[in-house]
Amino acid sequence: MARKTEFLYLSEEDTIQAGVLDAEKCVNNAEEVFKLLSVGDYLMGGANHNSHGMGIVFPKETPFPNMPVAGPDRRFVAMPAYLGGRFDVCGQKWYGSNAANPSKGLPRSVLMVTINNKDTGEPLAFMSANLLSAARTGAVPGVAARHLARKDSKVCAVLGCGPINKSCFRSIASQLPNLETVYCYDLFEDKAAAFAAWAEKECKIKGVASADLQTVMKDADVVTVAASRLKPLVLKDEWVKEGATVLVTGPVQFDQSYWLDTKIIYDNIRLHEAYVQEAIESGDKKAGYASVIGGPIYTLIDQGRLPALKESVSMGDVILDKGKGRTNNKERITFIACGMATFDVGLGYELWDTAVKKGIGTKLLLWDEPYQMRE
Repeated sequence: MARKTEFLYLSEEDTIQAGVLDAEKCVNNAEEVFKLLSVGDYLMGGANHNSHGMGIVFPKETPFPNMPVAGPDRRFVAMPAYLGGRFDVCGQKWYGSNAANPSKGLPRSVLMVTINNKDTGEPLAFMSANLLSAARTGAVPGVAARHLARKDSKVCAVLGCGPINKSCFRSIASQLPNLETVYCYDLFEDKAAAFAAWAEKECKIKGVASADLQTVMKDADVVTVAASRLKPLVLKDEWVKEGATVLVTGPVQFDQSYWLDTKIIYDNIRLHEAYVQEAIESGDKKAGYASVIGGPIYTLIDQGRLPALKESVSMGDVILDKGKGRTNNKERITFIACGMATFDVGLGYELWDTAVKKGIGTKLLLWDEPYQMRE
């Protein structure tokens, strides 16, 4: 017998009502996903089940008048995943990105998330995902702050003052009750000033904007990096104080001495192994490394100067006590996050589940009866 199929559509405002801006909710959700990653109860794309996603990369030139050509941050990317545990669904984040979008009154990226029944493929939900993606991105270092940062952390440095680091800081601050001051740095000084003002208003934490990186970092107990890919930050070893926790969500370049004198915790070792595998298969490993956040670390691993990935620790292992996190207040710890569709699916499921329970969103009909099932 053919069956009716409906799904829930959630606008951006619907996701807000469902709790996408609730930092504690998002951090708890991300922590649950990390545990599933640690035990392996998930799948992503590619033969290795750990591919970040597949993208359309536009050519520099084309003979076709309507075909887009390459530009800053211009691409389309599909990021599918299955997530087990209580979630037990498949889903996908799909987004288009173009650095020219703000001139058109749009965010740089426009994102949507779909949640599907794992057995039938039917859609359960289709939702606006700009806030969702930012929230799950911010929740990941929020989990790291919960488990890796010194409990007495009072000063945070924010490097890159865009919407992603705003989400990161919101989650990080929710886990550090003793936080008193946030120092803000951005290539655009007005953005740093605006971030400092926002932090004071929303998070009740003193905000200080500065155009000098060393000044911003010298007293920081926690550093969150989520700056532009168009101009990666270059940071010095001596700027990171003893006992600091550095949460890397965007491209950054450190002195090699820093990487050799910090404990590195990864979001998911399997993802980083996939990045290395894909870089090797591309035939241009150097370019492959340059395109991902962990690239500088992979180079040092190849040189035998850092432990192999398979000997390293994932965040889920820290949470489940299968790997060591912080062992004392003097060690510097760096957390590397590269982004995974599992977190989009996990938070998407959470928002859908909340929306169903609270009557949020709009039911849409896929079919009363599939045409192909009619006799």
